[in-house]
Amino acid sequence: MGVTIKDIAKAADVSYSTVSKALRDSPLVKEPTKQKIIEIAHQLGYQPNVAARSLVSKKSHTIGVVWPTIERVTHSALVTGLNKRLEELSYTTLISINEMECAINTFNRYQVDAIVAFDEKNSREPANSTVPIVTYGIAHKDAPFPTVDVNRKQAIRTAVEHLINIGHQSISYIGDMVQEDHLQEEKVEGFRQAITEAELGLSSTSIMEVTDLESYDGYEAMKKLLKEPDHPTAIISGSHDLSKGILRAIHENGLSIPDDISIISYDNIPATETFEVPLSTVGVPLDIITEKLSEVLIALINEEEVNHSIYLKPELNITQSCATLNGGK
Repeated sequence: MGVTIKDIAKAADVSYSTVSKALRDSPLVKEPTKQKIIEIAHQLGYQPNVAARSLVSKKSHTIGVVWPTIERVTHSALVTGLNKRLEELSYTTLISINEMECAINTFNRYQVDAIVAFDEKNSREPANSTVPIVTYGIAHKDAPFPTVDVNRKQAIRTAVEHLINIGHQSISYIGDMVQEDHLQEEKVEGFRQAITEAELGLSSTSIMEVTDLESYDGYEAMKKLLKEPDHPTAIISGSHDLSKGILRAIHENGLSIPDDISIISYDNIPATETFEVPLSTVGVPLDIITEKLSEVLIALINEEEVNHSIYLKPELNITQSCATLNGGK
């Protein structure tokens, strides 16, 4: 049988209610008494009964996360950061990689306090949920839930505009998904708009298709691009994982960055690999994304009003992976 509040109360020589308040960090308990009770609870190996606590507070202090994949570096970094932030707010994270409808039904049965769904399919149909939901995806007026949008289209436009400003006239984008993926389509559209507005013209190699966003896909796309008689002077990559493969293909062809080719990678994440030349990046920093998602989740749990469409501003971080050409600023 596990340690109970009664055991802690007996060891601390206080009432059950005092122990309960101390473990909930209530200001009604004096600090020395509170610290004594917490220390005894740790010594006895006390684990709170979550089910019992939720019956009283009507909250489970758990958040459900509908996750599209556990394979990509960015997704892993993002879920790790979100979990850490929610943990600081005393919430436990439950993750599901099932389809959204199935995951939401499961989380409702587990009585989570709220759900965050990473929506790659740009859902417009409201889900049958008894708890509030916030999505991470593309904000639009028909979205059934509040959405945090990292403005992917604007991020890629910003990258293109920078490369043009430093003299590049031949720029290719690697990351156009063969299968339907609305989040990636936003990036492609941003590239297409920026190139068209600059009157540079789109060729058959301006936008390179990939089967997935993994390192191998970037490698294959870049190898194909380098077989062209006139390869671009600059590349914009649709993901951090793609960039790793792109770099490998460039180096295998005896080319260097940025002397032969400049590169900017989408995904503003902390560097997990040591590259010969640090990558220039564009996107919203992960800590800003996790902070905003957590903020919206807590507001929804507390039944506070939140904006339906929440846009985060992407940041451009330029390193030595971009070279200025003749005529560039």
